[in-house]
Amino acid sequence: MPLYALTLEYHGGPFVGWQRQENGLSVQGVLEAAAARLNGGAPPAAIAAGRTDAGVHAEGQVAQLALDRAIDPARLREALDFHTRPHPVAVRRAALAPAGWHARFSALRRGYRYRILNRRARPALEEGLVWHVKSPLDAAAMHAAAQGLLGKHDFSAYRAAACQAASALRTLDRLEVARQGEEVVITAEARSFLHHQVRNLVGTLLEVGQGRRGIDWPRQVLESRDRTRAGMTAPAAGLCFSFVRYAEPLDWQ
Repeated sequence: MPLYALTLEYHGGPFVGWQRQENGLSVQGVLEAAAARLNGGAPPAAIAAGRTDAGVHAEGQVAQLALDRAIDPARLREALDFHTRPHPVAVRRAALAPAGWHARFSALRRGYRYRILNRRARPALEEGLVWHVKSPLDAAAMHAAAQGLLGKHDFSAYRAAACQAASALRTLDRLEVARQGEEVVITAEARSFLHHQVRNLVGTLLEVGQGRRGIDWPRQVLESRDRTRAGMTAPAAGLCFSFVRYAEPLDWQ
């Protein structure tokens, strides 16, 4: 059975998350239902590079599908993009995956972007895509604080209580904070993340940006391994799964 790689874009608002669940609509369910139209009515199992929670968006999610017949990747992209309608899921690219490739286990790095709209006026066009914070934020202070979190650490203080990972050890390769006009944008990159790790990091860095905490505080929270000492969990709406990096380039169509 030929295996295909897909790059997906979706708005997380209507979904219970990536993973198929009984209590609501999932991105996985929408993709599998669309693929069933091309697979003799049988929905193939879709596997993603990383699961996203309810309300979290994606512009560079990567998923895999094994179909019972070979289809030109460009035609597959067009067909899936058509059959995912009217749901806010777009199939941006498709490729025939090489032998041994796996959307999740072959991934070297995953990247997320978090957007904070930092102005007094509430969002209109960007509603549901950003976290609206009215008070002025010091992005430079947030960035300086973020650098103390890079490297391999026990991130217990920044994981969700319901996190199912066997270990809280993770290596954070990149955590950048930059002001872009009215927005403060946080970019995070690592091989893998704990449940709610990025949103908890953002909620903690926010307190530094508001001047309520010092630059060294997020590192002190990290070393405490105590989730109750960290900041709030930032809302899902501001988070977007941006990209996945693989060692072997794919012939995207």
